[in-house]
Amino acid sequence: MAPFLWFLIFLFSSATACDRCLHQTKVAYFSKASALSSGACGYGSLALNFNSGHLAAAVSSLYNDGAGCGACFQIRCKNSTLCTSKGTHVILTDLNLNNRTDFVLSSRAFRAMAKVGMDQDILKLGIVDVEYKRVPCDYKNQNLIVRVEESSKKPDYLAIKILYQGGQTEIVAVDVARVGSSNWVYMTRSHGAVWDTSRVPTGALQFRFVVTAGYDGKWIWAQNVLPDDWKTGVTYNSGVQISDIAQEGCSQCDDGKWK
Repeated sequence: MAPFLWFLIFLFSSATACDRCLHQTKVAYFSKASALSSGACGYGSLALNFNSGHLAAAVSSLYNDGAGCGACFQIRCKNSTLCTSKGTHVILTDLNLNNRTDFVLSSRAFRAMAKVGMDQDILKLGIVDVEYKRVPCDYKNQNLIVRVEESSKKPDYLAIKILYQGGQTEIVAVDVARVGSSNWVYMTRSHGAVWDTSRVPTGALQFRFVVTAGYDGKWIWAQNVLPDDWKTGVTYNSGVQISDIAQEGCSQCDDGKWK
């Protein structure tokens, strides 16, 4: 499996190697956070509890066919009269199809860029110039969570949603096997953060993930995740945390610090 792992790292590293570089763009906002929670990543209403509702839809290069779901970004507007130097911290939960901006934020995240008392002023602008960079997600020692989707049906179909992916990483492959077995079955990314398979092993289940971070990557094993009597709509603790940080690999890149 090692050659396959390194093929995946090579395939995805070009998109993630410059994650910490500063980028210039514009951002707009959704008036309702529910527009983002029902988005392409498949988080549903769960997203409303992420990061106090500071959510974002991002263009396809950042969404990255769903691998970018759950990624965290720091975004700062460049209007020093209205905005703070800290900006806002958002989690990617949807695909942005608006080619005028790299991001569309929840209104809460959009307002968070403003100075005290100026949140309504920034909303009136609608679109603002910003600079952004990807940053590690910090879930305060929260383990990776696997949620069994309602579409799952024993013994023919299993769909899982991956939550609380920490660090600055992307999960690019998922395998599942019966606990104690080395007969791994690959899962397919259904959409966003949801992976599925119609070849469901029997018994309690373990998982392994290929996690990439820039030019680096590795397998992460999660043992005894789903019990033999797993149920749909239930979340299960993977027992592992992801905290890897993307490696730099850009020939021309800012140092990643706010100016």
